[in-house]
Amino acid sequence: MLSFANPSVVEPQPATSDVINSVPCLDSAWHERAVARLNCLTKPLGSLGRLEEIAARLVQIKETEQPHCFQKAIFTMAADHGVTEEGVSAYPKEVTEQMVLNFLSGGAAINVLCRQFGIDIVVVDIGVDSEPLSAAGLVNKKVGRGTKNMARGAAMTESEVEAAFRVGIDLAFSVEREKTLIGIGEMGIGNTTAASAITAVLTGRPASEVTGHGTGIDGASLRHKIEVVERALAVNRPDASNGFDVLHKVGGFEIAGLAGLIIGAASRRIPVIVDGFISTAAAAVACVIQPRAKQFLFAAHRSNEPGHQALLEFIGQNPILDLQMRLGEGTGAALAMAIIESAAKLLNEMATFASAGVSGATA
Repeated sequence: MLSFANPSVVEPQPATSDVINSVPCLDSAWHERAVARLNCLTKPLGSLGRLEEIAARLVQIKETEQPHCFQKAIFTMAADHGVTEEGVSAYPKEVTEQMVLNFLSGGAAINVLCRQFGIDIVVVDIGVDSEPLSAAGLVNKKVGRGTKNMARGAAMTESEVEAAFRVGIDLAFSVEREKTLIGIGEMGIGNTTAASAITAVLTGRPASEVTGHGTGIDGASLRHKIEVVERALAVNRPDASNGFDVLHKVGGFEIAGLAGLIIGAASRRIPVIVDGFISTAAAAVACVIQPRAKQFLFAAHRSNEPGHQALLEFIGQNPILDLQMRLGEGTGAALAMAIIESAAKLLNEMATFASAGVSGATA
């Protein structure tokens, strides 16, 4: 199981601005070293396709010729959204709390996949609209009991945004330094509406192009949801060049927390596997706050949500999988982790032509 730093040992943590500024640039020399090793392995050049691209990026991120991916964790952050007052979801907001308990009892899709692939799951209550939950295994980092209704004003105060973003940074710093892969997922009724608003702001596309069915609403409800997103943008006028302002106006506690987690992990050279639409919205905000964070991201899959492709283009990522999923929770990230770990193992464990005594290509 994932172990956190000893809470009885209080170590000074860098300021948020220092963490943001400390995200490094990747060194192309490490990528060249990875490609050189891949080209010496007992296979035709480039025959492992994108697995070779993934392996080379791991080398560049970790700055080692043999990166390992056997210590993996997915952080699933949960929060509620005040915009559910507008009737944008097929499910009541109580489902957020109920699904958190389901995660903790091991009954959700993300639990099944994490067990399958040996991944630790960290369930974080960062803004569920409930009394503090006392369930075993829950990481309680509640900043507030859900956001305010963004269709009528700002979703969060500026101080709430800062607190939620800092939760993510602190979580990234609290895991073992040897953690080799971090995945991000979420749970929050109403959060596709927030993600759609973020997508429209950052990509400049109309709400009608980036707003989807979410939990399965019908056509009439989708038209209403689009109108709610348009109204939230008109009321709040978020600044696309300021990630914190976007979070303040139309974000969510879990989205802000995941953005902070990405920045914190990137500052420690930990690759981050981004799940679906909501997680990619958090990644997009993180990349506005610190563009160098893009280098540390792997997009797990392409969601069925219409705004997801626009976000993937925004963060410059080609997804590893396309399984027509739209569940969230970190499920796509769990599946992609298995592929990323396989890429690392191929790089680390395959013989070279020289070591195997196999003749190389002659032309």
